Amino acid sequence: MYQPYPSGGQPQPLPPMTPPPSVQNAVRLMYAGAVLSAIQFVLGFVTIGSLKSAIIQASHQAHRHLTQSQIHTAEVAGVTFAVVIGVLGVGLWIWMARANGKGRAWARVVASVLFALNTVSLLLTLARPHASLGLALSGLIWLAGLGAIVFLWQRASTAFYQASSAQPRYS
Repeated sequence: MYQPYPSGGQPQPLPPMTPPPSVQNAVRLMYAGAVLSAIQFVLGFVTIGSLKSAIIQASHQAHRHLTQSQIHTAEVAGVTFAVVIGVLGVGLWIWMARANGKGRAWARVVASVLFALNTVSLLLTLARPHASLGLALSGLIWLAGLGAIVFLWQRASTAFYQASSAQPRYS
Protein backbone atom coordinates (compact mmCIF):
# COMPACT_ATOMS: atom_id res chain seq x y z
CA MET A 1 0.00 0.00 0.00
CA TYR A 2 1.10 3.52 -0.74
CA GLN A 3 1.44 5.88 2.22
CA PRO A 4 2.24 9.50 1.37
CA TYR A 5 5.15 11.13 3.16
CA PRO A 6 3.86 13.71 5.63
CA SER A 7 4.37 17.22 4.36
CA GLY A 8 5.21 20.27 6.36
CA GLY A 9 8.55 19.06 7.65
CA GLN A 10 7.73 19.78 11.28
CA PRO A 11 6.54 17.08 13.66
CA GLN A 12 3.29 17.98 15.32
CA PRO A 13 3.30 18.19 19.13
CA LEU A 14 1.20 15.71 21.02
CA PRO A 15 -1.89 17.07 22.77
CA PRO A 16 -1.25 18.04 26.38
CA MET A 17 -1.59 15.26 28.90
CA THR A 18 -4.26 15.39 31.56
CA PRO A 19 -2.68 15.54 35.02
CA PRO A 20 -3.50 12.65 37.35
CA PRO A 21 -5.75 13.30 40.37
CA SER A 22 -2.71 13.70 42.63
CA VAL A 23 -1.41 16.64 40.57
CA GLN A 24 -4.92 18.09 40.23
CA ASN A 25 -5.31 17.99 44.02
CA ALA A 26 -1.89 19.61 44.47
CA VAL A 27 -2.89 22.39 42.07
CA ARG A 28 -6.16 22.94 43.96
CA LEU A 29 -4.23 23.19 47.23
CA MET A 30 -1.84 25.68 45.63
CA TYR A 31 -4.76 27.87 44.55
CA ALA A 32 -6.15 27.56 48.09
CA GLY A 33 -2.73 28.66 49.38
CA ALA A 34 -2.93 31.69 47.09
CA VAL A 35 -6.38 32.59 48.42
CA LEU A 36 -5.26 32.15 52.05
CA SER A 37 -2.17 34.25 51.37
CA ALA A 38 -4.33 36.98 49.86
CA ILE A 39 -6.59 36.91 52.94
CA GLN A 40 -3.54 37.13 55.19
CA PHE A 41 -2.27 40.05 53.10
CA VAL A 42 -5.57 41.94 53.39
CA LEU A 43 -5.85 41.26 57.14
CA GLY A 44 -2.32 42.55 57.53
CA PHE A 45 -3.43 45.86 56.08
CA VAL A 46 -6.56 45.99 58.20
CA THR A 47 -4.36 45.78 61.29
CA ILE A 48 -1.58 48.04 59.99
CA GLY A 49 -2.53 50.66 62.57
CA SER A 50 -1.02 48.50 65.31
CA LEU A 51 2.38 48.56 63.58
CA LYS A 52 3.41 51.90 65.08
CA SER A 53 2.62 50.83 68.63
CA ALA A 54 4.44 47.51 68.06
CA ILE A 55 7.54 49.39 66.86
CA ILE A 56 7.44 51.69 69.89
CA GLN A 57 6.94 48.77 72.27
CA ALA A 58 9.80 46.80 70.71
CA SER A 59 12.13 49.81 70.95
CA HIS A 60 11.30 50.29 74.66
CA GLN A 61 11.91 46.62 75.37
CA ALA A 62 15.31 46.97 73.71
CA HIS A 63 15.96 50.06 75.89
CA ARG A 64 16.17 52.27 72.83
CA HIS A 65 14.08 55.36 72.36
CA LEU A 66 13.38 56.07 68.73
CA THR A 67 12.68 59.50 67.31
CA GLN A 68 9.45 60.17 65.42
CA SER A 69 11.44 60.08 62.20
CA GLN A 70 12.91 56.66 63.03
CA ILE A 71 9.47 55.32 63.93
CA HIS A 72 8.05 56.62 60.65
CA THR A 73 10.94 55.08 58.69
CA ALA A 74 10.36 51.74 60.43
CA GLU A 75 6.63 51.94 59.62
CA VAL A 76 7.30 52.65 55.93
CA ALA A 77 9.83 49.81 55.79
CA GLY A 78 7.37 47.45 57.49
CA VAL A 79 4.54 48.32 55.12
CA THR A 80 6.80 48.08 52.06
CA PHE A 81 8.08 44.69 53.21
CA ALA A 82 4.53 43.47 53.82
CA VAL A 83 3.37 44.56 50.35
CA VAL A 84 6.33 42.96 48.57
CA ILE A 85 6.07 39.70 50.52
CA GLY A 86 2.26 39.59 50.18
CA VAL A 87 2.21 40.13 46.42
CA LEU A 88 5.18 37.81 45.92
CA GLY A 89 3.55 35.09 48.03
CA VAL A 90 0.26 35.12 46.12
CA GLY A 91 2.10 35.28 42.80
CA LEU A 92 4.34 32.34 43.64
CA TRP A 93 1.38 30.16 44.63
CA ILE A 94 -0.36 30.90 41.31
CA TRP A 95 2.80 30.43 39.26
CA MET A 96 3.55 27.08 40.91
CA ALA A 97 -0.06 25.90 40.45
CA ARG A 98 0.03 26.66 36.72
CA ALA A 99 3.49 25.24 36.10
CA ASN A 100 2.83 22.05 38.05
CA GLY A 101 -0.53 21.60 36.34
CA LYS A 102 1.32 21.65 33.00
CA GLY A 103 3.71 18.95 34.19
CA ARG A 104 6.86 21.05 34.40
CA ALA A 105 9.29 18.90 36.41
CA TRP A 106 11.31 21.91 37.56
CA ALA A 107 8.17 23.39 39.11
CA ARG A 108 7.79 20.42 41.46
CA VAL A 109 11.32 21.02 42.74
CA VAL A 110 10.78 24.78 43.05
CA ALA A 111 7.50 24.20 44.92
CA SER A 112 9.36 21.90 47.33
CA VAL A 113 12.03 24.52 47.99
CA LEU A 114 9.38 27.20 48.52
CA PHE A 115 7.60 24.89 50.96
CA ALA A 116 10.86 24.47 52.90
CA LEU A 117 11.21 28.26 53.05
CA ASN A 118 7.59 28.55 54.19
CA THR A 119 8.33 26.03 56.95
CA VAL A 120 11.26 28.13 58.18
CA SER A 121 9.06 31.23 58.04
CA LEU A 122 6.35 29.51 60.11
CA LEU A 123 8.92 28.43 62.70
CA LEU A 124 10.22 32.01 62.93
CA THR A 125 6.64 33.24 63.34
CA LEU A 126 6.19 30.85 66.27
CA ALA A 127 9.34 32.25 67.89
CA ARG A 128 8.09 35.85 68.11
CA PRO A 129 4.97 37.55 69.41
CA HIS A 130 2.07 37.21 67.02
CA ALA A 131 -1.65 37.59 66.71
CA SER A 132 -3.52 34.31 66.96
CA LEU A 133 -5.46 34.95 63.73
CA GLY A 134 -2.23 35.60 61.85
CA LEU A 135 -0.72 32.43 63.26
CA ALA A 136 -3.82 30.43 62.34
CA LEU A 137 -3.65 31.70 58.74
CA SER A 138 0.07 30.97 58.57
CA GLY A 139 -0.66 27.44 59.80
CA LEU A 140 -3.40 26.94 57.20
CA ILE A 141 -1.11 28.22 54.45
CA TRP A 142 1.59 25.82 55.62
CA LEU A 143 -0.88 22.92 55.63
CA ALA A 144 -1.94 23.76 52.06
CA GLY A 145 1.72 23.66 51.07
CA LEU A 146 2.29 20.38 52.90
CA GLY A 147 -0.68 18.78 51.17
CA ALA A 148 0.46 20.03 47.77
CA ILE A 149 3.97 18.67 48.29
CA VAL A 150 2.66 15.28 49.39
CA PHE A 151 0.48 15.08 46.26
CA LEU A 152 3.28 16.30 43.96
CA TRP A 153 5.66 13.54 45.04
CA GLN A 154 3.25 10.62 44.72
CA ARG A 155 4.03 7.84 42.21
CA ALA A 156 1.28 8.90 39.78
CA SER A 157 2.58 12.48 39.84
CA THR A 158 6.13 11.33 39.13
CA ALA A 159 4.93 9.35 36.11
CA PHE A 160 3.06 12.45 34.85
CA TYR A 161 6.15 14.66 35.18
CA GLN A 162 8.33 12.07 33.44
CA ALA A 163 5.86 11.71 30.57
CA SER A 164 5.47 15.49 30.29
CA SER A 165 9.25 15.96 30.19
CA ALA A 166 9.56 13.41 27.38
CA GLN A 167 6.92 15.14 25.29
CA PRO A 168 8.26 17.70 22.75
CA ARG A 169 7.06 21.28 23.16
CA TYR A 170 6.67 23.53 20.13
CA SER A 171 4.99 26.52 21.68
